[in-house]
Amino acid sequence: MELLQRIADKRARIGVIGLGYVGLPLAVEFARAGFHVVGYDVDATKVATLNGGVSYIPDVPTAHVAEAVAAGTLRATTDAGELADVDVIDICVPTPLRKTKDPDLSYVVQAVEATAKVLRKGQLVILESTTYPGTTDEVVQPALEAGGLEAGTDFYLAFSPERVDPGNPSFQTKNIPKVVGGMNEASTRAAAALYGSIIDTIVPVSSTRVAEMVKLLENTFRAVNIGLVNELALMCNRMGINVWEVIDAAKTKPFGFMPFYPGPGLGGHCIPIDPFYLSWKAKQSGFEARFIELAGQVNGTMPEYVVTRVADALNSAKKPINGAAVHVIGVAYKRDIDDMRESPALDVIELLKRKGAAVSYTDPYVPVLQHGPVDLASITLEAALGGGCDCAVIVTDHQVFDYPAIAARFPLVVDTRNALKGLRSPNIFPL
Repeated sequence: MELLQRIADKRARIGVIGLGYVGLPLAVEFARAGFHVVGYDVDATKVATLNGGVSYIPDVPTAHVAEAVAAGTLRATTDAGELADVDVIDICVPTPLRKTKDPDLSYVVQAVEATAKVLRKGQLVILESTTYPGTTDEVVQPALEAGGLEAGTDFYLAFSPERVDPGNPSFQTKNIPKVVGGMNEASTRAAAALYGSIIDTIVPVSSTRVAEMVKLLENTFRAVNIGLVNELALMCNRMGINVWEVIDAAKTKPFGFMPFYPGPGLGGHCIPIDPFYLSWKAKQSGFEARFIELAGQVNGTMPEYVVTRVADALNSAKKPINGAAVHVIGVAYKRDIDDMRESPALDVIELLKRKGAAVSYTDPYVPVLQHGPVDLASITLEAALGGGCDCAVIVTDHQVFDYPAIAARFPLVVDTRNALKGLRSPNIFPL
């Protein structure tokens, strides 16, 4: 196979469609390994920033981008036609949910249509976007074969789920094992060879459907267990038990237990979304994924529960939530990053505003927050205190915050992340 030799010699040219949290780290890793990479994105600002040698993803150092751009191994474009010259096309676009909780494959379809226009013999096409089992052979393959080329013979087709964990300093592109499933053995071999040139461990599986299901299992596992512990948190609050103490004690068991933690709701692009992709596909097969959907319902109600705890805190001071000044501490979906995708803080803020609260927030990673009816700018904790804050609610536990000071200075604090662990005071209200 000529493509295998081009990969081995680092002569293979690689195109990456979608330069976000998945595509950019992958493109930079390939470029730093010596491959020539063309990144395609419809966002002209991202393209200009990247071509200027600057990274806009915290996990990708600007120095790495600048080095690759200066070496001529990395460039970005808004012209999909430039993908005609590459040997590999790696699709890394978002796969959100519609309001009806159905999969929205519009970005994947657009990327595949762009790929089909430039597809030629000998190319390798890989889909990385998280999706339901069957997407590669039911949606991608027919669209690519419509031009007359046959997958597995004229070109190679594979699925390899992204496993990015934004903000994780220990696991990044190079050392996260890569699952690869091709539509035939030749496709799997080509994709495994490609990723094997930049990633430490490759895990080949028998088909694209297996690879697609792997990612959904991983994130559904997390969503279901978080749903369980969120329900336990609600139960413990009703029974007057500290759920965090329960979890800390339970995790001392050296076998048969893995700790998960409650919180204000699920965030990020994967965990709140992937289980619904799986349950939707299951329904198409006549199977009802009741366990998965129940966990989704529990997790989805957590922002409302947080607002209830704010109301409880205010009630302890004989204050109504209507008209109260509530300050949200941290709005990114997880600590120490700027990612707002599916952040539960958006729901918490909107629900507070609906109940008449005057809401402000502090997050050094998110200076401006604009989402639907929410249009706010981050202020300092001092400014919030100076404005007469009635209650603070810790939604995201960034390490930069001085939590003992928060507990001491704010009149009421609702802690959804156990950030005030070990502090006991009548003004502190745990989840």
